Amino acid sequence: MYDFGLEIWGNGDFVIEEGKVKVNFASKPALVDIVNQVRTKGFKGPLLIRFPHLIKKQIDEIFSHFYRASKEYKYSGGFKAVFPLKVNQFPNFILPLIECSKDLDYGLEAGSKAELIIAMTYNIKGHPITVNGFKDRELISLGFIAAAMGHDITLTIEGLNELETIIKVASEMGEPYPKIGLRVRLHSSGIGVWAKSGGINSKFGLTSSELLEAVDMLQESNLISEFTMIHFHIGSQISDISPLKKALREAGNIYAGLRKMGATNLKAINMGGGLAVEYSQHPNFANRNYTLEEFSNDVIFLIKDISISKGEPEPDIFIESGRFISANHAVLIAPVLELFSQEYDEDALRLKEKNPPLIEELKELLSSIREKNAIEYLHDALDHMESLLTLFDLGYIDLQDRSNTEVLVHLIIKKSVELLKSRNHHEIMDIQDRVQERYLLNFSIFQSLPDYWGLDQRFPVMPLDRLDQKAKRSASLWDITCDSDGEIEFNKNRPLFLHDVDIKKEDYFLGFFLIGAYQEILGMRHNLFTHPTELSVVFDEKDEMKVVNLLESQSIWDVLDDLDYDIRDVEKIMKLNLEESPFVDEQKQKSIMGKLYLILSENGYLRTMTNGDNKNEQNN
Repeated sequence: MYDFGLEIWGNGDFVIEEGKVKVNFASKPALVDIVNQVRTKGFKGPLLIRFPHLIKKQIDEIFSHFYRASKEYKYSGGFKAVFPLKVNQFPNFILPLIECSKDLDYGLEAGSKAELIIAMTYNIKGHPITVNGFKDRELISLGFIAAAMGHDITLTIEGLNELETIIKVASEMGEPYPKIGLRVRLHSSGIGVWAKSGGINSKFGLTSSELLEAVDMLQESNLISEFTMIHFHIGSQISDISPLKKALREAGNIYAGLRKMGATNLKAINMGGGLAVEYSQHPNFANRNYTLEEFSNDVIFLIKDISISKGEPEPDIFIESGRFISANHAVLIAPVLELFSQEYDEDALRLKEKNPPLIEELKELLSSIREKNAIEYLHDALDHMESLLTLFDLGYIDLQDRSNTEVLVHLIIKKSVELLKSRNHHEIMDIQDRVQERYLLNFSIFQSLPDYWGLDQRFPVMPLDRLDQKAKRSASLWDITCDSDGEIEFNKNRPLFLHDVDIKKEDYFLGFFLIGAYQEILGMRHNLFTHPTELSVVFDEKDEMKVVNLLESQSIWDVLDDLDYDIRDVEKIMKLNLEESPFVDEQKQKSIMGKLYLILSENGYLRTMTNGDNKNEQNN
């Protein structure tokens, strides 16, 4: 059994049984069976599979831990949370999220007008809405409209100019007013790629002097009673608990100080997001040094301790941990199209009656290689290859000799890796790094894993089946874009090994896990590859699986239309080009246009076939 680090990152969401990755819930369907079921309906490209039950699981975990910690420490303040829409705005995620949290104090956070419209439309009345980010008059007015609709909404002020606008809009629109929050710019910050979103030089928040001025402005405008929350954020994906503890102490003291200045309705501390997700597949590269239990204990204990020491009531605690809620729920499945070295087998050899001496030596190395001499023979083979390629460049051997060189060396490499599989891991890792296999996958890294391309964010990846067999091939993953950055390279410090399969005879699917946060909305249309076909997997009252919300990837027509091409003009020009072509008659024109319409009505991913399709095509 080979788990690809599932015990590290899996969170108990998936399990390996019978050599397959299975959903660890209800009837435990295998991911590969779900994929094959969908592919029989004609969806051959990459698939994005959502599991709404995992959304509920994450929300329940956060609330249960904070409820437990509050009870343990006798904390009198409440606990509430909001989901930041920027993390994932797609309806097939948001609507299940709202449904499964309807019995909790869980709402939505918006950072733009469009996001606020989503929150005003779908958030359950009485559940919190917070609005972060820079705001103009229209966005602030939307906040007043939300309050008039009966929403529990808090506008978090990022600068004094926003507070001035709120005061003006309040005088014009009147009550009911939205609640007002102040984002505080802490000295504390997180660690890692996203740490710059916190700290004294961060993009958002009020300095200490601005906080004092904001309180004066609220008092002068008779809006101090609407000031109910302070907000801070020290960065996404907080890997170390220590900076959070420091930030909580700092925020707690600010909370107490503002209350003593007369902000007696200030009753909440919003600690923003940052609760980390464990993405690592390798134990030496963990993404966080704490558990959810430790996280909740520290938050409750520290805020309670400061409140007691300052003689102030224990505030309600808000969090906005969107990554933790959404990352687990989505899996990207990409079919492997090709292994680039598979043409290097013995059938590809075109040996001559008389071969160059170095090629004869390669033949001998291949036939006599054993475990005891594998490393030595491998080194000899690689040296011979360099010499033979130099001879080819100088014109002393021909293309047939070069081809035989490449095939023989590849066969020696493959055999040596097999012979050395029981040796010390580090002993063969340098070899694996040099002889890695390239797996071509039917997906776009830029569309589906943009944080890998932009931030080198690693995501767990593993095959969906054959997990009862050891994967031996060091793997680099290539996407189908025409961009050299569309590659996940083999890293000998964080190695990925995959199976040596014959794609002409069998399907091989890779799953990319924990991609439900940010990846969809940040995905770009590089080469005009769009959002993969998506579906949700739900379970009925009998725990049986059902596929719902199946949404095919956009057609080529739709993509061109979205880019503001006049598709009628496109159609007209292509039709005219065919009519004017001297190579086709009228009957052939109709046939070609029919094929063209069919292609344009499908999505742009490659139309891979199942094994059954291959057999049917051969029979025809």
